[in-house]
Formats: sequence, structure tokens, C-alpha cells
Amino acid sequence: MNRLKILLAALSLLIVVGCSSQRPMATVDYVDLERFMGDWYVIASIPTFIEQGAHNPVESYSLNADGTIATTFSFNADAFDGEKKTYYPKGFVKDTQSNALWGMQFVWPIKADYRIVYLDADYQQTVIGRANRDYVWVMARSADISEQSYDQLVSFVDSLGYDTAKLVRAPHQIKAE
Repeated sequence: MNRLKILLAALSLLIVVGCSSQRPMATVDYVDLERFMGDWYVIASIPTFIEQGAHNPVESYSLNADGTIATTFSFNADAFDGEKKTYYPKGFVKDTQSNALWGMQFVWPIKADYRIVYLDADYQQTVIGRANRDYVWVMARSADISEQSYDQLVSFVDSLGYDTAKLVRAPHQIKAE
């Protein structure tokens, strides 16, 4: 009988937690996909298990003829000279009015939620979020952004309802040119 009560209590807790009242996460109004394509340096993120310890993380996008987005995510594992890891998820634009709501497919048939929630007018900085606020990515066209820009982007992430204490700044080794 005690086990049944514990099980019912646990199920009740899961239902309450699962029905959280987080406000919806809006995307930007419109993304010019051709301008968005190219390299984006991950400046900070609430990392997935794949990204833990990532150094020099870069996400690159290329528009396919069928409208999908060829994606290459690469980084060095655990150190600047660590093993090079590369993943090739495919993006699917789910909202063609805004082009800001995508599904990102690492494994068929699952398309993970991918929302462009911030994009500056010059297409130099962006924030990618997820509706359930478990992961977030702050990205820029350069691996090196000002502290002021970084702080503003972190404040924006905070305003979305993310726990910014979980945000990890990605280490980048800036190469001299």
C-alpha cells in the first residue's frame, strides 16, 4: 500500500511539473535564410551532452535546393588540441512565414525544436532557443565579441526564462592572422 501511495505521489508531481505555465517563446519576425547561412561561432550555451567540454565550437549552415538546411557542427573535445568532433544534423524550416522556427534532426525521425529568438539587424549575433528552455545557444559571426555584447545577450537569455547560471561560455582559441 505504501508503494502505491509513493507511486501516485510521484506521478502527481510529474504531472504538475509537466504542466508548467512557462510563457510561449516567440521567434524573431523574419529570417532571411540566405543571409543567415554560413559560420556561427558558439559563444555560450546551456550545452547538450554532446557539447560538454567543447572548445572552438562552430555551427555552419548551408541552404539545400529542397529548402532544408545542411548543418555542420564541429568542435574540439575537452581542449583546444582535443579530438575534432563533427556532427551533421539537418534543419527543416517549420514556419515559412518567419523562417525562424526550425526542426533540427540529428537522428531520424526526431526533429528537435530550434527557434531563432534573437537576431541582430546585421546578422552578426543570434540566440537560438527551445520552447522548454532546456538548451540555448548564443552565437556570433566572430569568435570574439565584446563583453558588453556578451552581457546584453546573456540578459536577453535571462529575459526568456532560462537559468543563466547554467550558461557556459565556450572557449575559443583566436588565431592570429
